[in-house]
Amino acid sequence: MPDAQELESYIRRKFAENVGLTEAELFSEDLTLSTLITRSERMTNSVDLMEAFARTSNGLRKDFGLRVRLPALSLDTPVSKVLAVFMGEVTNPERKSA
Repeated sequence: MPDAQELESYIRRKFAENVGLTEAELFSEDLTLSTLITRSERMTNSVDLMEAFARTSNGLRKDFGLRVRLPALSLDTPVSKVLAVFMGEVTNPERKSA
C-alpha cells in the first residue's frame, strides 16, 4: 500500500492530467473550481469537472484498490480543498476495498 505522500502525488498528477493543466498551474495559485474550468481548454462546464473527478477516482480504484466518494463541491471551492477531500477518502479505512 502506498503511503500518504505517494497517494497525494498520484492524485495531484492524475487530476492535473484530467483537467488539462500542469500541477504547477493547478496547485500553485490554489485555483477555485470555477477558475479551473475557465483556464482549462478541456473544460466547458461543471459536467467536465465531474468527469475529471471521476477519472481520478477510477484511477485510484484501478491502480490502488481505493474507493473514493466525493461530496458535492461548489465552484468556489479551491483545489487544495478538493485534494484534502480526496486524501480524506483514500485514508479512510472503510473505503479501502474496491
